[in-house]
Amino acid sequence: MTQLAIDPAGKFDNSRANEYARQSRIALAGYDACHDLSACMLAASLGPSRPAKVLVVGAGGTAQEIIAMAALEPSWNFTAVDPSEPMLDAATQHLRANDLLHRTRIHLGHVEDLPADASFDAATLIGVLHHLAGDTAKQQILQSIHARLKPGAPLIVAGNHYAYDSQPLLLQAWSQRWRQQGATAEEVQAKLGKILQGADPPHSEAAVQALLHDAGFGEATRFFSSLFWGAWLTCKLS
Repeated sequence: MTQLAIDPAGKFDNSRANEYARQSRIALAGYDACHDLSACMLAASLGPSRPAKVLVVGAGGTAQEIIAMAALEPSWNFTAVDPSEPMLDAATQHLRANDLLHRTRIHLGHVEDLPADASFDAATLIGVLHHLAGDTAKQQILQSIHARLKPGAPLIVAGNHYAYDSQPLLLQAWSQRWRQQGATAEEVQAKLGKILQGADPPHSEAAVQALLHDAGFGEATRFFSSLFWGAWLTCKLS
């Protein structure tokens, strides 16, 4: 993630990191399916059983994208990047539990901190864009990823889109999702307040496509959707 006037990494403290694995699977219905399909889409794009170096941006928390990709493709290796130390520590614990640390380079920081001549076969950016305020920050992280990918390399982008308050029915359904999982009315209101604070999703699928186009990526193919959430595969043009 990029540095902002309010650094989004600051939101992901120890308390949030400790609850992330459970909370994220409630907030995103289909969390594991999205990560599994992301691995399948990258394998379909690169070709199965081919060695690859994959850049995983915003890997903190569950490291689920790495776990899913590693299970599908034993010859892939990963560079996990996240600016939140508590979240990256949590991811490291999951990687250790799945015996994947030997296949993963851990980097506490931002994409632009990586060597400018780094060359990756693919990348993922899952659950990040909506935490970055304004298009400039979103463009910067996409451009930083673009600069470190080989020509034609695929990129998975996934996250919330739509201005939350522009979709009252989806917000209400999201609230019911928490109630379905046992949250009290007070807890649901607290969750609603949290999602409406400190997040700036792209306001449409067209906005996502425009951000990718401006960063040098081609037309994106959507392969997953869940309320506000979408997931797309695109490729670096040059």
